[in-house]
Formats: sequence, structure tokens, C-alpha cells
Amino acid sequence: MLNPDLKLNPKIFDTDVEMQPTRAGFGEALVILGDSDPNVVVLTADLNESTRCEKFAEKYPDRFFEVGVAEQNMAAIAAGLGVSGKTAFISSYATFSPGKNWETIRTTIVYNQANVKIAGHHSGVVTGPDGATHQATEDIAIMRVLPDIQVVDPCDSVEAQKATIESAKIPLPVYIRFTRDKTPVMTTSDTPYSDKVLPFWIGNSPQATLFSTGYMTYYALLAAKELEEEGIETVVAHVPVIKPLDEDGVLKVLEYSKAAVSVEDHQTAGGLGGAIAECLAKRSPLPMEFIGLKDTFAESGKPQEIRDKYGMGVKDIKEAVKKVISRKNNG
Repeated sequence: MLNPDLKLNPKIFDTDVEMQPTRAGFGEALVILGDSDPNVVVLTADLNESTRCEKFAEKYPDRFFEVGVAEQNMAAIAAGLGVSGKTAFISSYATFSPGKNWETIRTTIVYNQANVKIAGHHSGVVTGPDGATHQATEDIAIMRVLPDIQVVDPCDSVEAQKATIESAKIPLPVYIRFTRDKTPVMTTSDTPYSDKVLPFWIGNSPQATLFSTGYMTYYALLAAKELEEEGIETVVAHVPVIKPLDEDGVLKVLEYSKAAVSVEDHQTAGGLGGAIAECLAKRSPLPMEFIGLKDTFAESGKPQEIRDKYGMGVKDIKEAVKKVISRKNNG
């Protein structure tokens, strides 16, 4: 069942569940931050409207910088602002930032511990029709390898707004990934924001734990609901912050199930699944299965078609759960 303590959206499983792109929450948060802190500045690389910076730009034009198609310059300028008392947000598609400008982010922002928040938009295969050149499915991996940076993948627009606001309180680099397409709203204004593992779904005597991040938490929940109807109890643990990973929380939700499945819209190498596997290898080796893009680029198409083709749908999640339970029982 849904965890009542988290005050989640009671209409999660309804056909008319509210849909919003997570980037909408980012845009709302920028205005809130601009209202409360005159040191907040925003930079974008010719993607003002697409990355939802336009409302901040309209309200605070003196604190908004359009650098054009120059992602490396954007990162370097933001680094200077970030070490000069400003809280700088840089916003572009994730394939360009942190993709194209990764070395500049590494050397000017992260190495100098500059107060810069990197907003990577249009992440994952949910970007769909734009094709592989715009489907960022490696961004978590390339960012979480950098020292002393927080990596965040909010599940919906509500959590995205909260995550963006919270990032401004951290005087160090933060990477937050956002989606272009509308995805289900799972949380509410009353749902607590946390950098810890959050058990969205709690089954009695769970046989497996699904660790999910971003909007894919919704599909993990759908799978958990269907599995329950088949007599298979699970836990769905949403992981909003992939780095630093809440390792104690990971182990706690695995205490009873002793089997893990990671669920993400990202390459299975280096993303959430990699982070969970590293934790388990160090502290509690257990059987694990991975849902995500498996060492390939995705085609252009509708998001659901792509998820189904590349083994990231509800059916695939259920099969992974059954497989990991079988491995646990036969181990």
C-alpha cells in the first residue's frame, strides 16, 4: 500500500492523475528563490523557455544572463559568480550541460567548490521524439563521479520545485535532472522533501525492494500494485538524491526483502543501479536486478514505446522482481 506517512497524491493510480513536466517545478522554484534572495542569478544557453527560466527572466532581468549557444562559457561564468557570493543556476538540456561542458563544470565549478546549481533538462528516453542526440541517459553517471557534488533526480514537478529550493541552501555544486514531457504527479505539498530514501510503497513481508528515481518511481509503483494483486509483496523506495546516497536507508528497506531491483530512465551502468550495487558490495551483498537502458542508444519515438522496447516498462519491472526473488530463493 502507499505509505500514508508521506501524504502522497491519493490519485496516483487514477487514469486522470495530474500530469506535469518536472521542469515546471524548476521554473516555479526559480521565481520563489529570486523573491527571497537577491543573490540568486540564472544563466541559460539559448534555451530560456524550454528550460522554464522565462518567468525569472521577466521578473529579474538584471539577474538573468542569456549566454547563447555556449555551454562551456555558461559554466565558467557561473563558476565566477558562484565564488563571488552569488547562487548561480545554469540551465540547458542535459546532453549539453553537463554533457558538452562536463570538463568546464569539473574544472571551474566542482574543483573550486563554486556555489553553482546545474539544471539538466530533457533527461532520459522520455525525451522521446528528439532521438538519441537529446536523450540524456548518461548524465547521472558522469556527474556522480565528480567529488563532493550532490546529484538529484526528483520524481515529479512538486518534488522538483522543493529540490530546486533546497539546492540553494547548499553552498556547493548540485546537479538536478528534469524531464521535458509531462509525467504523473505523485507527491503533494504536504509530502516531506528529503535527501533520504523514501518508502513510497510498503508491502507486508516484502519479497523484493524496488529502488527507483525520477519519474520512473511511478512505473515502479504500478508494478508493485500489480504484483500485490498476484500475491507478491514489495517495497518501492524512491531515491531522490543519488549522491550522496543514503546507504543506511538503502540497507534499512532491504532488511526484510533481501533482494533489490533498481528502476531508472538512465543507462544501467553508473546510475542509480550502480550506486545501489556499490553500496551492497561494500556493506551487504545481495541479489540485484537492473531496469534501465542497457548499453545502447535509444531510437526516436513516443516515450512509452521506447520504454517498452528497451525493457523499461511495468511488465519488465515485474519480471525483474520475479527473477531476483528466484535468485534469492535458489542462492
